Amino acid sequence: MSGGRILLVEDRDSLRRMLERALAAEGYAVRAEANGEAAVERLGAEPFDLVLTDLMLPGLSGIDVLAASRRAQPATPVVVLTGYGTVATAVEAMKLGALDFLEKPVELDDLFRLAAAVVGGEAETPYCLDAPGAPPVVGRHPLMRAAARLLARVAPKGATVLLTGESGTGKELFARALHALSPRRGGPFVTLNCAAIPEALMENELFGHERGAFTGADRRRPGRFESAEGGTLFLDEVGELSPAVQGKVLRVLDERTYERVGGDRTLRADVRLVAATNRPLGEMVESGAFRSDLFFRLNVFPVELPPLRERPGDVPLLAHHLVERLAVRHAVEPPRLDDGALALLAAQPWPGNVRQLANVLERAVILADSPRLGAADLETLLGGAEAGTAAAASDRERVRRALVEADGDKQRAAELLGVSYRTLQRRVKEYDLEGVPRYRA
Repeated sequence: MSGGRILLVEDRDSLRRMLERALAAEGYAVRAEANGEAAVERLGAEPFDLVLTDLMLPGLSGIDVLAASRRAQPATPVVVLTGYGTVATAVEAMKLGALDFLEKPVELDDLFRLAAAVVGGEAETPYCLDAPGAPPVVGRHPLMRAAARLLARVAPKGATVLLTGESGTGKELFARALHALSPRRGGPFVTLNCAAIPEALMENELFGHERGAFTGADRRRPGRFESAEGGTLFLDEVGELSPAVQGKVLRVLDERTYERVGGDRTLRADVRLVAATNRPLGEMVESGAFRSDLFFRLNVFPVELPPLRERPGDVPLLAHHLVERLAVRHAVEPPRLDDGALALLAAQPWPGNVRQLANVLERAVILADSPRLGAADLETLLGGAEAGTAAAASDRERVRRALVEADGDKQRAAELLGVSYRTLQRRVKEYDLEGVPRYRA
C-alpha cells in the first residue's frame, strides 16, 4: 500500500468520487473537496504529499489553490487537471510551480504512475519522449513533459506545428519525434535551416527549378517541398525567411500547391510542415518583419521548449545520455561522471543549451585519460561558471567578427581565426551564427 496523503479538488461530483475511490484503492489517504475555498482551508490544517486540483473551479480557481499550496506547504507537489482547450493554462500553471498536468478524461494508469513517482518515489524513465525511429528526448522537468505530451497529442493529426525556444533546446529532436509518431512516419523527413540559405536561393531551395530556369540550370532539380512528398518538412529558423518567400510558403499552406522556379506546371504539396524559431515571431509581426497571415498559419499548434537553465535537474540525465552516445561516436569506453562533475554541470547557465552541453562533453570524452570524469576535468573545459560564460560570449563575438570581415566566407574566416574549417563549423553551430553576416543581425 502506498500510504501517501492526497488532496483532491474537483467540482464535478461523479469525477471526484471516481478518482477518490480509485486512489483509495491504490492505498492513498484521500481528502476530496468540491471547491477552491474548502481546499485552501484544508491546506492550512493538514499536511499532504500531493495536491491534485482541477483548473476550472467555481469561486477560487485551480491557480488559486496552487498559490495557496505554495504558501502553506511549499514542498508539496501540485498536479493540475485540465480539460480540452485549457492545456495552455496548465502549462502556465507549471510555470507558477505546478509539477505536472493531466488531461481529462483522466487515464487512471497515468494518474497512478504519476502519483507513484511523486509520493512513492518510484524511478521514472529519463526520456520524456521516446518515439521509435527517432532519437529520444531526455528530460523529466514538468515543462519538458508538458511539451512532450502536447507533441504526442498533435502528432497523429495533420496540424502545422510551431516549435519555439532558444537555440540548442532540441527543436529538431522534437520535430523528428513528431514525424516518427505521425501517420507520415513511412515518408521522408526533410530539414532546411532557413538561416543558412542566401535569400536569392531560398525559393529555389524550397520549390526546386526547371531546366533552363536560370544560367547553370542544366537539369530539373526538386526542392525541399517535393523531396518531402508524403512526409514531413521541417523549416528551422523560419523567422529568417524574406517577406517574398513568406508569401510563397503561405500559399503552400493555404492551397497546398506551388510551382518550380521557371516552371508553369502547378504541383500538389502532400507535406506536413513543422516550423521552428528562436525569434519572437509575434513581435516581428508587430514590427512588419514577418507576415501576420503566415504567422497565424504556422502558429496553429505552438509548442515551447524551455531553456536548459530552467531545468537544471535534467542536466545529469542529459550528461549521462550524451556521454554514452558520444563514446559510441568516437569508439571509446564511456567515462563515468562522478557526483562532483554532475553538480558542476548542473550549476552552469548554459547559454547555448543542450548543444553547448554536448560540445563540452564531447571534448571531455575525447580528452579523457581515465575511466572517470571529475569536476576538475570539466573545470578546465568550462573555465568556471562565470568565466566559462564570459569566455563563450567573447569567443562568439570573435567568430562573428571574422565572419563579417570574411563576408560570410567560412574558409577565409577560419584562416583569419587560425583554426580549421571544421572547427569553425562547430563554433558557428554552437554559437548560432549560421547565416552571418548577411542573413542574421
